Amino acid sequence: MPKDNSINSVLIIGSGPIIIGQACEFDYSGSQAARSLREEGLEVILINSNPATIMTDPSMADHVYLKPLTTKSIIEILKAHPTIDAVLPTMGGQTALNLCIEADEKGIWKDFNVKIIGVDINAIHITEDRDKFKELLNTIDIPQAPAKTANSFLKGKEIAQEFGFPLVIRPSFTLGGTGAAFVYKKEDFDELLTRGLEASPIHEVLIDKALLGWKEYELELLRDKNDNVVIICTIENMDPMGIHTGDSITVAPAMTLSDTTFQRMRDMAIKMMRSIGNFAGGCNVQFAVSPDEKEDIVAIEINPRVSRSSALASKATGYPIAKIASKLALGYTLDELSNQITKSTSALFEPTLDYVIVKIPRWNFDKFEGADRTLGLQMKSVGEVMGIGRSFQEALHKATQSLEIKRNGLGADGKGYKNYEQIIEKLTHASWDRVFVIYDAIAMGIPLSRIHEITRIDMWFLKQYEELFHLEKEISKYTVATLPKELLLEAKQKGYGDRQIAHMMGCLESQVHKLRDEQGIKRVYKLVDTCAAEFKAQTPYYYSTFEAEIEKADGTKYTANESIVSDKKKIVVLGSGPNRIGQGIEFDYSCVHGVLAAKECGYETIMINCNPETVSTDFDTADKLYFEPVFWEHIYDIIQHEKPEGVIVQLGGQTALKLAEKLAKYGIKIIGTSYDALDLAEDRGRFSELLTELNIPFPKFGVAENAEEAVALADSLDFPLLVRPSYVLGGQGMKIVINKQELEEHVIEILKHIPNNKLLLDHYLDGAIEAEADAICDAEGNVYIIGIMEHIEPCGVHSGDSNATLPPFNLGEFVMQQIKEHTKKIAIALKTVGLINIQFAIKDDIVYIIEANPRASRTVPFIAKAYNEPYVNYATKVMLGEKKVTDFTFNPQLKGYAIKQPVFSFNKFPNVNKALGPEMKSTGESILFIDDLKDDQFYDLYSRRKMYLTK
Repeated sequence: MPKDNSINSVLIIGSGPIIIGQACEFDYSGSQAARSLREEGLEVILINSNPATIMTDPSMADHVYLKPLTTKSIIEILKAHPTIDAVLPTMGGQTALNLCIEADEKGIWKDFNVKIIGVDINAIHITEDRDKFKELLNTIDIPQAPAKTANSFLKGKEIAQEFGFPLVIRPSFTLGGTGAAFVYKKEDFDELLTRGLEASPIHEVLIDKALLGWKEYELELLRDKNDNVVIICTIENMDPMGIHTGDSITVAPAMTLSDTTFQRMRDMAIKMMRSIGNFAGGCNVQFAVSPDEKEDIVAIEINPRVSRSSALASKATGYPIAKIASKLALGYTLDELSNQITKSTSALFEPTLDYVIVKIPRWNFDKFEGADRTLGLQMKSVGEVMGIGRSFQEALHKATQSLEIKRNGLGADGKGYKNYEQIIEKLTHASWDRVFVIYDAIAMGIPLSRIHEITRIDMWFLKQYEELFHLEKEISKYTVATLPKELLLEAKQKGYGDRQIAHMMGCLESQVHKLRDEQGIKRVYKLVDTCAAEFKAQTPYYYSTFEAEIEKADGTKYTANESIVSDKKKIVVLGSGPNRIGQGIEFDYSCVHGVLAAKECGYETIMINCNPETVSTDFDTADKLYFEPVFWEHIYDIIQHEKPEGVIVQLGGQTALKLAEKLAKYGIKIIGTSYDALDLAEDRGRFSELLTELNIPFPKFGVAENAEEAVALADSLDFPLLVRPSYVLGGQGMKIVINKQELEEHVIEILKHIPNNKLLLDHYLDGAIEAEADAICDAEGNVYIIGIMEHIEPCGVHSGDSNATLPPFNLGEFVMQQIKEHTKKIAIALKTVGLINIQFAIKDDIVYIIEANPRASRTVPFIAKAYNEPYVNYATKVMLGEKKVTDFTFNPQLKGYAIKQPVFSFNKFPNVNKALGPEMKSTGESILFIDDLKDDQFYDLYSRRKMYLTK
C-alpha cells in the first residue's frame, strides 16, 4: 500500500480535446498515472472529454467520465463517488491545473474533503503569477531578465518606455504561449499589448527585456516528500530564445553546455523547485544562457506539473516520469521505488544517455491559408517526432525522415531551396523548414559565420551540418561500383538514408541496399536502458544504428546487436507517426488496442513508431518497441531482423497504409485487408467500376491530370464541383468550385504543391446530408456495423470538422436500410478483413457513396466509447484470423445520443479564414452525451449548421 494510507480513491483530471499547445503528451501522462495508481490498489476515477485517446478507455480506470472539464462536472462526480480522497491535477496540462484552481477557489475540494496531491496550489499561483514568480526568484538569488507586470494598457506603456525595445509580452495563465509576442518596434506595441491583455484570463501581462540570441535549455526534475531531487534529462534547444520550446528543435543530452555551467544550472533548478512549495512530483524548468564565454544563466519559468517536455524526456531516457511522479504524489520516496527499466536499481538514479535524441516539431500550415508561418513565442506545431542515434547527425537525420513531409532527410533529395534571397529570408524569420534550409545555405556556399549571425544557432550545430554536406559532396564523386566501404559506413552512421545515398550517386535505392548487404553494413539495434549499459535492462526498447565490425582474436568479425530475436510467432504493428491534422491521436488508440489484442492471441507484438507523445511508444505497451521512423528502409530492416508472421497496417492511419504497396511488393504479409483491396478503395476509377457493378449510386465524377483536362470534364459533370487530389490526408487540397475560372486556378495551385497527382472531380451534391458508417468484416463475409453517424453540418464540410451524431437523428427507415445494405455490399466486395469506414451523401432519399476506407477511421474510438464496446480488439482478432465476426456478442450501451464535436485551434492564427469546407482544420475533438433532441446544446449546434460552409 502507499505510504499515505488515507488515500484509497483518486480523481485524475485529463486535458480535454487536443489543441495546439496541449497535445497527446497528456494522454500519455494521464494513462501512465492511472496505471501507476491502480498498481497500488487504489480506485481511479478519471474525467476527460476527449473520446479519441487511450486515456479515456474503460480499461484505464475504475470509472471514466467523458464529461466537459467544468466545476459542474467535478461536483457531479464527487457526489457520485463520496469515497474520493484526493485529486491529481498535474497530468492534464494547463487545462487540468486551471480547473483544479477554479474548484479550489469555489471551495469544492474543501466541501467534499478532497486533498490535492502531486502539487501545491500555492506553487501553481507562484509559477503562473508572473509578479510572484519574480519576487520569489529575487529572494532566492536566481538571476532573471528585467521584467515588470502590467494589468492595464497604461501601465504597459510606462514599462515599455522604461525598458526600450525589443520587448517580450507574455500573458499570465495561458497555454502554449497564447497571446505572447516579440515587439521589435514601437509602432507594433499597442496592438500586441492589447492582444496580450485580452489573452490572459486575469488580463495581466509580463513585459520583459528580450534575450534575443541567448541559448535555451530545459531540465526535467522529480522530487519526493523527503526533498530528494533527481534531474531526469537536460534538453537543449537548437533554436535560440525567441521560439517557443514546443516549436523548437530540441536535443538531449545538452550538447554545447560547459560542465561548470551545467552544474550551476542544475543547482539553480533544484533550488527553484524546493522553493515553490512543499510537494512531491514532476517539474520542468527553463533557462536562458548567454551565448558568450561568460555563460550567464537566467531563469525563464518553472512548471510544477508534467509537461510536453516530460513526455519527451521519458521517451528520451526510458525513465517514465509520469508513472514515478504519481507514486511520489502518494507519499512514496524515490529510494523506495525501482527504476522501471532495469528493475534492479532505484528510481533515485539519474539517467545517463549513451545516445542522442533529436525532437523536431511537425507543423500543418497548409491547413491554415493566410497563416503567419514564422515561428515565435506562440506555439504553432500540431505534433512532433523524435529520432534516436549514436550521434547528433544520425538522430537529426532520423528525425527529419520521420516527419512525413516527402523529405528523405537533410539534403540529397533534390528538394532543397536554390534561391539565395529565399534562403536568407527563411533563416532570418525562423521558418518551419529552417532545419532543412540551414543545409541548403551551406550547400549554396553561405559561410557558417553568416548563418550563425542570422540565426544565432550555436556554431557547434552548424559545424555538424557542414560535415554532413562535405560527406555528401565526397560520396557524389563515386558510383555504386566504386564507392569505398568506409564512406558508405560513415554515411549510414551519420543517418543518411539509402535513397539519399542513391540520389548522390544517381542510382536506385535498392542498389544501395544491395551494396550494404554485400559489404555487411547492417543495421544493429541498441537498448534504451537509462544507465548507459551499467546495469542490465529488462525492457525491450530499441533504436537502430550502424557499427564498424569488431574482429575477435580468432579472426571472426561481428557487430553487437542487442535485439535478440525470439522463436515466438510475431506481429508487427505500424504506428501512425507524428500527429497532424487529419491523422491524430485516434490512430494511436487503435494501434495500442491492436497490440493488446495480438498479445491476447498469443503473438509477440512489435511496435514501430517515432512519436514521443503517445502511449504506443511507451516501453511496456508492446513486447518490443522499435523507436524508429515509419520510413521504408527502417521498417524493412526490422522486418528482415524479426521475421514476423505479418504486419498490421490498417490501424496506423494513412502513414502505415502508404507502406502497404511496398510491403506487398516485397512479399511481406499484410494482416487483414490486402493491399489490392486498399488500393481499389483509393483508386476512384476502379472503385466506381465496383460500385457500378454493385448497382450502388455515387456522384458523377471524372479524373484529370492537368487544368485543361479538368476544364473539359467540367462540361459533362455540371457545377458545383468538388476537386480533390488522390492519396492525401485530411482532405488536403480539397475545394468546392462553382465556375471554370475557379476550377482552373485551383487545379494549378494543387499541382504546384503536389505535382504528378491525379485529380478527382466530383459533381457536388448541394444541400445533401452527410452520414458515415464503421463496420467490422471477416474473411467469410460476415459484416457487423458498429455505428452509423449523421453529420449535423451539410455535405461539403470535412467529416473530421463535422459534429457527428450517433445514432442518426433524422434519417428515415428507407435511408437507413440503404446505408446498411451499401455498407455490407462494399465491405464484402472489397474483401475487407478488419475495419472499414464508408461515407455517404443523402439527397432526395437516395444514398450516394462518397468514399470507402478499409481501415481504422477517426470515428472508431468515438463509437467504442459511446457504446462501451472494444471494437478495435474485436477487429484485430478478426484480422489475425483468430475469430469471426459471428463469434462476438455485441451489446452496445447508449442512452440517448453521443455527438463527436470538433475542436479548433484558430486562436493561434488570427488572420486565417475560420470558415469550414472540404479540407479538415480541427486539431481535436470532444464527446457530448445528450438524452434527447430537445437538448439545448443539440438545438444550438443544429441551428448553426450552415454558418460555416465555405468553398
